[in-house]
Amino acid sequence: MKGQTYVILAIIFVIIVSVFAVTNVEAVEVNYLFWSGESPLILIILFSVLMGGIITFAVGAKRMVHLQREVKKMQADNDRMNKTLEKHGLLKEKPQNKTRTEIKQGKSTKENK
Repeated sequence: MKGQTYVILAIIFVIIVSVFAVTNVEAVEVNYLFWSGESPLILIILFSVLMGGIITFAVGAKRMVHLQREVKKMQADNDRMNKTLEKHGLLKEKPQNKTRTEIKQGKSTKENK
């Protein structure tokens, strides 16, 4: 459901930007860092939105990679700690991995069987 909301909001955003861009087609002077030139306003609007999307995607992808690495590291640490506990006889039952929905609902894997 959450993914569908994002898709619907993205479609609405694209429609609003498209209508806004199409209504602004006259040429305007754009001052770049070292030169200036005239460009249609529609291209400037669409290019700005595209660059914003690319930058947002890049930052989000970087964050996702960082979080995935952190999760793998924590899982490895958890496995190492469980093996140490088993080795010293302090772990009576081997812990079972829970799925996300089981963790959210507060259920263990034994209750689901």
